[in-house]
Amino acid sequence: MKLHVNAWMLAAVWLASVPLLGQTSPVKSLLPGGADKWELAWSEEFDGPDAALTNTWVSQNGPSGHILCSRWRENAVITNGLLRLVARKEKRGGQNWTAGNIWTKQAFQYGYFECRYKYAGAEALNNSFWLMPTSKVPAGQKHFELDINEGHFPNKLNTNIHNHSDRTKVNGKFTHPTSSRSFSFGVRPDVTLQLEIPVTTRRFRFSSSHGSYVHLGEFRIYNVNPAGYPDALSPTADKDKPGLVNFVREAGTKLTTSGFLKATDDTSKNLLDGRIETRWTSQKEGEKWVEFEFADQRTIGCIQFLNGYGKPGDWKGLLDNYRVAYHDGTKWVEMAKFDVKEGTYNFAREFHVFGFDWTEQELVFYLDGKELRREKNNFCFSPAPVWLSLAVIAWHGTVTDVIDGAAMEVDYVRIYRRKP
Repeated sequence: MKLHVNAWMLAAVWLASVPLLGQTSPVKSLLPGGADKWELAWSEEFDGPDAALTNTWVSQNGPSGHILCSRWRENAVITNGLLRLVARKEKRGGQNWTAGNIWTKQAFQYGYFECRYKYAGAEALNNSFWLMPTSKVPAGQKHFELDINEGHFPNKLNTNIHNHSDRTKVNGKFTHPTSSRSFSFGVRPDVTLQLEIPVTTRRFRFSSSHGSYVHLGEFRIYNVNPAGYPDALSPTADKDKPGLVNFVREAGTKLTTSGFLKATDDTSKNLLDGRIETRWTSQKEGEKWVEFEFADQRTIGCIQFLNGYGKPGDWKGLLDNYRVAYHDGTKWVEMAKFDVKEGTYNFAREFHVFGFDWTEQELVFYLDGKELRREKNNFCFSPAPVWLSLAVIAWHGTVTDVIDGAAMEVDYVRIYRRKP
């Protein structure tokens, strides 16, 4: 079965209207504006013996209330020029998992911060590079946290700007102002699969082993249409081309799904309501699937669906894998499949450089020398240590024994100052 597919399936695409990333040198610093504008102020290359780590870095050595692991010096290991923050399945500190969490003894204020690292290759882990004061900030200033990247396997990058000083209580729980922006590389919210050879069938199935909830929007299964097919993100897609027939919206079509976010809340109608802003949200665990059964044989020429949620430039919950199949009367036959782990943006496969330009005026986030996000600096004005951490978490993926022994590997941390 041959398919014409969108080019995004073959190359990583930025979701924030920035150029495609090329393959960059794995060891050179990628400094904004060029290396001649900067001078190295501090670096950690992790080339020394493991015992030397405590000369420069502090370890947590205790339990963690907000995550699923305690964190200890023994989980931060220097070997072969790399720092390995290792997750282990072991009971310690009153928790069932352990990991590594370290921060510099020295605090820094402003400059360009970069870290070259590789994610641990398992779901439900936070692979983080960040800045946060450990001491009381001066009077009149805010206690902040700057998450240069909270990375989630295989392809998620998350940037966060937290104001920890202005806490408020909402529904009995404390919260604080946060500005977050997430990026999923190698995937898009809109998928179009146009068949070179049409398929005739009564049953169609979409499935995914995505590690968390699947947020699946408008689903379209179109006839063979000489006039072509619409943009998947069009709110009037079914009317955009003459001759279109969307089989999922025919009266005789039956729809079944694997489950729902809330067992009592059947959101499957959102898959075929004609609205691009609504979603079916699956259960969290196990395989997620959607199956359509038509009233009679239908000949399929094109498949479209939307996934994730959010807005252009800030899509969240995008699928990292899926499979589509049709039933030939006796068995399911695969039509197409996609898995970001097999592509360039499996961040556990290769090292990438995560960068951050911190000035009194601005906060600018980078990946491999390409700008991701730029914000005004409203309250981050105090010196702060550099933090590196691995954490077992419940909110991104399923916690399984695959985590045991997985490690975030750090090549270096470097801090630059602008030349006078």
